[in-house]
Amino acid sequence: MEKIAVLASGGIDSSILLAELGKNSIVFPIYLSMGLVWEEWEKRALESFLDTLSNPYVRPLTTLSVPIEQFSIDRWAITGEDVPGMESDDREVFLPGRNIFLIGLTSVWGRTHDVSKIAIGSLGGNPFPDATAEFFSNFSQVLSEGLAYNIEVIAPYRGLHKEDIIYKNRDLPLELTLTCLVPKDGIHCGNCNKCNERQVAFAKAGVEDKTLYH
Repeated sequence: MEKIAVLASGGIDSSILLAELGKNSIVFPIYLSMGLVWEEWEKRALESFLDTLSNPYVRPLTTLSVPIEQFSIDRWAITGEDVPGMESDDREVFLPGRNIFLIGLTSVWGRTHDVSKIAIGSLGGNPFPDATAEFFSNFSQVLSEGLAYNIEVIAPYRGLHKEDIIYKNRDLPLELTLTCLVPKDGIHCGNCNKCNERQVAFAKAGVEDKTLYH
């Protein structure tokens, strides 16, 4: 079977992605720890979701680490203070370099574990410069050359929106996923940019949102 490393954050998009790919491929969930305020709860959510899947094709979680506190411009992502609220533009939650770290480090991991394909759950309408089809293609070429190993980055959901994948996968335990900038004891705050995005997507999908919000 094909082997795929899935960039998993514990959120809806990447959790659905690894569940879907795990139907026909051997999936390696990869989590990147960078010192961001929500990571402890993200990992707990991701591990709970993986446990619920009970899929032998979905392998145990691998965590890679790269601390970014010393050069992070967006202090809110480290302190949890003044995070972008419900009415903020999506561009305000952009973390410069995050996908570069995610894909770059996972490529090195893949080179040493013989996994050449990397999947990311980027959706259509994603406004970030490191989430375009051109970026994924160009970065794959650079990594392949530098590692002397063919790296392919795929983004199967680039033509879809969050409500699309929620509706299609409404039978999954999506309430176990976490998409929040300042979770409180593992519960969504209900007031940040990501909580708003989540609530709107469930409403558009016409699917009951079983998520707990403060």
